[in-house]
Amino acid sequence: MSVLHVNLAENSYDIVIERGALASLGRRCRDIGLKGVAAVISNPTVAPLYGAAVHESLSSAGFTVAQIEIPDGEEYKNSTTLNQLYDNLLAAGVDRGSFVVALGGGVVGDVAGYAAATWMRGIPFVQVPTTLLAQVDSSVGGKTGIDHPKGKNLIGAFYQPRLVLIDVDTLATLDQRQFRAGLAEVIKYGVAVDLPFFEFVEANSAAILAMDPDLLIQMILRSCQLKAEVVELDEKEAGLRAILNYGHTLGHAFESLSGYRGLVHGEAVALGMVLAARVSVAEGMCSQEDFSRIFALITRCGLPVEIPHYDRQQLLKAVSADKKSKGGCITFICNKGIGMYAMSHHTPEELLILSGLEA
Repeated sequence: MSVLHVNLAENSYDIVIERGALASLGRRCRDIGLKGVAAVISNPTVAPLYGAAVHESLSSAGFTVAQIEIPDGEEYKNSTTLNQLYDNLLAAGVDRGSFVVALGGGVVGDVAGYAAATWMRGIPFVQVPTTLLAQVDSSVGGKTGIDHPKGKNLIGAFYQPRLVLIDVDTLATLDQRQFRAGLAEVIKYGVAVDLPFFEFVEANSAAILAMDPDLLIQMILRSCQLKAEVVELDEKEAGLRAILNYGHTLGHAFESLSGYRGLVHGEAVALGMVLAARVSVAEGMCSQEDFSRIFALITRCGLPVEIPHYDRQQLLKAVSADKKSKGGCITFICNKGIGMYAMSHHTPEELLILSGLEA
């Protein structure tokens, strides 16, 4: 078992990484002082797999459990789903003395977390991520929210969980496409922040794809450590935390233009990293050799590298909707070689040119 403490003063919490961790959920919730109804929010894919184990763990610890499902898929991460969730929380008697458990991937965590942040002006919540992407990224750091028809994650709040419980065994039921998608966020940390971690993934990619449990635990722990270190310095993305958006500016645009159906999040991030590395080469921050290493690792992990074609005006509009856009200029995260980041500032038009999308 690995326990990582995220130090955010009164918002501090632990990340527990362990095989078979679901069985300890109820005890851990009780130990941190949670009470009342435990509203377990999941989806039709995850609930049949792990809902019973979570219900048993929570009820054995003395909690009343309400199980709520929301639809599965990024296209349902919207206000309609959120309002239906509020109706279910009300019907289940979830009051200010209760708490939310987010059981699932990134969409479940984002929507359930935002519901917890806004229900009765905020009730506690616990993240129980069951996808690799959620385990290494979205469950850590307190970003919650929903999408707007004109852009991803435009509605949300910074709201930290009380606990993140990562059961590595849940990855056994994750399909390979979603597992590979999670690796995009892992690669992101290596490219933008930590060269030794990039080299670790590079050297062990075959065993990681084969889901070696010891390597998975090492990989998840280091990813969480890297994210926690940044979040501790910049909880609400005043500056530094933006580096964790490496690959996301153009990736989010592709997601939005695909209607959140053609690409899953990690695939879009992989494409965004290819383009971010291209921008970095054009800016003189990254050598062609390092670009080739980044491109090769993304490819080796089974992620897409062929950039889809979109109408120029639609692409400009999608990029302009990025949350890091201010005064018509976007703070864009580049890579300085591998393992370091740099921030540059460009208009959407300049980004299309530098990334080669105008070619």
